[in-house]
Order: sequence, then structure tokens, then C-alpha cells
Amino acid sequence: MMLSIRPATSADRAAIWAILKPVIRAGETYAIEQTMREDAALAYWFAPGNRVFVAEEDGALLGTYLLRANQSGGGAHVANCGYMTAGHATGRGIARAMCLHSLDQARAAGFRAMQFNFVVASNTRAVALWRGCGFAVVGTLPGAFAHPSLGKVDALVMFRTL
Repeated sequence: MMLSIRPATSADRAAIWAILKPVIRAGETYAIEQTMREDAALAYWFAPGNRVFVAEEDGALLGTYLLRANQSGGGAHVANCGYMTAGHATGRGIARAMCLHSLDQARAAGFRAMQFNFVVASNTRAVALWRGCGFAVVGTLPGAFAHPSLGKVDALVMFRTL
């Protein structure tokens, strides 16, 4: 696999929406309104302060992530990321590659740590992946996520230093 990860451009927006839409519509992993329209989703992903990247193989986008400060002011030294992989590309190491890339990008940008504020506990593949990338669960939010088929499930706060 010749995967490359690069900053997103405006020309990538349609392909990014094609990745975001099924994840958002499924409503199983992100605390985002399932009916969010394309313009709102892209505005969220490309919000001011977000650095957006894409994972690409042979010209096809297989994943995207955003990197930003987790908080402003006194929390601005902690990064936050969101990752989405195209459904047909799951299980190929795309998310791991994006996570490792984001850790390097965060370090280069001067962040001292990275925090995931709301990892849906039933998303066991992601939880295992983030653990494998050095993140620890530092908090559990009991029943904080309304999963469309499982009902109320926990959300995890995960953290690691850089």
C-alpha cells in the first residue's frame, strides 16, 4: 500500500464528504447530528483553527482527519483530532496511519499532549487502536452517548502526552 497523507485542499471537499456522510448517517461513533447536511458537515470539518488532512492511495481518498487545539487559552497546548475512514478501506491500517501522522503533526505544531474528549466506548476498534497508539482512558462518561441501536453507552476521555 502506497498511502500518503497530505493537507486537504478545497478540491478534496466532495471526496471528504463521501467519507463523512456514511459515518455521520450511521450515528454510531460521533456525537454529530445524523441528518447534518453536506455544507454543515464540511463547515464543521474545515472550521477555523482546524488543520485538515487526507489519506490517499493512487489518487483515491481513503480517510481524513482534523487536528486542532482541544481548548483555547490555558488548554491550547493540548491537541484534539477527529478521524474518519472510508467504509471500503476499514481494516487496512488507514486510521492507524492517520493517528501516527497526527501525533507527528501535533508535535511539530508545538502541542504537548493530545486528548480525545468523547470516544464512544462501543467503538471497540477505535478504543483498541487509540490504546495501541499510546492513549490511556482517563475518564468515563457513563451513558453519555445515545447509540442508535445499543441505547445509552459510555463515552471515554482518552489522553496521551507527546
